[in-house]
Amino acid sequence: MKIFCGRANPTTGSMEWLEEGEDYDYHQEIARSRYADMLHDKDRNVKYYQGIRAAVSRVKERGEKAIVLDIGTGTGLLSMMAASAGADFCYAIEVFKPMANAAVKIVEKNGFSDKIKVINKHSTEVTVGPDGDMQCRANILVTELFDTELIGEGALPTYEHAHKYLVQEGCEAVPHRATVYAQLVESRRMWSWKKLFPVHVEAEDGEKILVPPSEMENCPGVPSVCDIQLNQMPSSDFSTLSDVVTMFSVDFSKPVQSASTYYRVQLEPVKSGKAQIVLSWWDIDMDPLGMINCTMAPYWVKPTSPLQWRDHWMQCVYFLPREEPVLQGEKLYLTACRDEYSVWYSLQKAREGESKAGEEEHKAGVCVESPVCRCRAHLLWNRPRLGELNDQNRTHQYVKALRKVLNTDSVCLCISDGSLLPMLAQYLGAKQVFTLENSGVSCSVMEKISVLVGEPFFTTSLLPWHNLYFWYARTAVSTHLASNVTVLPQSASLHMMIVEFQDLWRIRSPCGTCEGFDVQTMDDMIKDSLDFRESKEAEPHPLWEYPCRSLSDPQEVLTFDFTKAVPQHCLSTEGSVKLLRKGKSHGAVLWMEYHLAADISVSTGLIQMSNEKGNCEWNPHCKQAVYFFSSVIESEILSDPTAVTYAINFDTKTGEIAMDFKLL
Repeated sequence: MKIFCGRANPTTGSMEWLEEGEDYDYHQEIARSRYADMLHDKDRNVKYYQGIRAAVSRVKERGEKAIVLDIGTGTGLLSMMAASAGADFCYAIEVFKPMANAAVKIVEKNGFSDKIKVINKHSTEVTVGPDGDMQCRANILVTELFDTELIGEGALPTYEHAHKYLVQEGCEAVPHRATVYAQLVESRRMWSWKKLFPVHVEAEDGEKILVPPSEMENCPGVPSVCDIQLNQMPSSDFSTLSDVVTMFSVDFSKPVQSASTYYRVQLEPVKSGKAQIVLSWWDIDMDPLGMINCTMAPYWVKPTSPLQWRDHWMQCVYFLPREEPVLQGEKLYLTACRDEYSVWYSLQKAREGESKAGEEEHKAGVCVESPVCRCRAHLLWNRPRLGELNDQNRTHQYVKALRKVLNTDSVCLCISDGSLLPMLAQYLGAKQVFTLENSGVSCSVMEKISVLVGEPFFTTSLLPWHNLYFWYARTAVSTHLASNVTVLPQSASLHMMIVEFQDLWRIRSPCGTCEGFDVQTMDDMIKDSLDFRESKEAEPHPLWEYPCRSLSDPQEVLTFDFTKAVPQHCLSTEGSVKLLRKGKSHGAVLWMEYHLAADISVSTGLIQMSNEKGNCEWNPHCKQAVYFFSSVIESEILSDPTAVTYAINFDTKTGEIAMDFKLL
């Protein structure tokens, strides 16, 4: 059966109806999942196995049968670990039906069908009793329900329900506990993801300053966590103002409360500065004594410990509601508030000579309601976009280009979402400035446009070439453009380079076996879904977080002339790229460069071929497109390739880019 799916085309801006197979959503879910990343996480898997063995042993030593409840079993890996460790029976719960079906096959393939029952339900729907899904309550609770924020996938209400209805009192739990840590820092780079800084513009009549309105200045922003690979954040980009503090712990072997609450710790800054950011991460102890520990701590916390790369658990960046100047040694209170699914932070200064009663008064004043954006700017601009708008070098390039094309008679139209270009154009002396955004505006009131500008940036864009919407919008307003209109940027070009990733390849690489268990069924399932559509497409990734080495020189493969309307014919190119450096060719990275003037360009991709570590340096405000080669997806063993051939086709009717690569 076929179904019609409606979608807004991010490149052309048109509404389209596409015919898709009835399994389309399922394949999308599997293809974009991070199951391979988790299966490749050796540290996680080993620690879970050790913790499960220890828990089964403790139960057996008490003379009890080991009955395991595994919530969110996925591939069934943790249940198979438990069965292999001597558990008498395992109930493996998986709500996602395709995954539950795969778990049944994997369990059977590994010979554990008599010890493991896969239950395709949400854990809150599972029944216990002679006629229920489970014959009796479990005495070992095994879960992997965590995200980067620990609680964002609903771990707390799931544990709360399990302790009430599915497990015995005093059960063993793997993991046994989780502990959340925090550190206060000052960082202009990270703070630029939350606030819009003043913009200084040198105009004909002197310097002008674009200042954000007070509503935005005082807005707490959006409460959602910013999860990133903190291990890729250079130490020069932040300054630690406090030692690492323990914010709270959750003991999973005891009843868990999911109701909103807060945790408060006292700290004294180790240096004076501006408290702007709370960095946070967690670790899990797989056993009661904390001997088996899996940590997400970033590189500066445990500099002598080897780092385990993982993309399913990273680190958290939280933005304080406002910047707080702090002094070394002064007494502060850091408060973490949480609801069932999220955490947010606030900082208070202790009053001099404060008594216990004063502390209690402080506590009473803690607000456990989640902060809400009041200025709406944080809803329009995501964090990378705010960082981009605050990039002074980038802004300077646009100002320099605008100066070349604007005069006192210029009637300027800006086509970009949430752009500062209209204000910059006005400051630089344009006669009139109009702005056209995705929300729509009538062009009927405009004079003939003499200068058309765009960054371009659009909130609907995921892949670099989606911002070619500027070209389609330029074509749509052609009748409003003067015959001698100046377009800025005047053109764009698509660039590509072949790379070897340090770790990112793992998210698309099959696992085969994991801790001795055959999970090939899962590999096949992911490959089938990738073959369904995804593997023939590029996917967006912020590559500043994922180190890679260039194996070829960057190459320009397509150009787009914005001074002319979008042509009716397709734009195609094919050729080959020589591999100049040895390494594993994991894929091609693609990005756009916008040519504002003959000598001024802005890149959304490569900044530097090789930094001090030998890795590529990428634009930190944009996501680049990654096309993984089949050698990653299928684990082909190839002799050293010397070149990569490519064929790229831009369909001007659909705005889509099709590409194909072959290793030679």
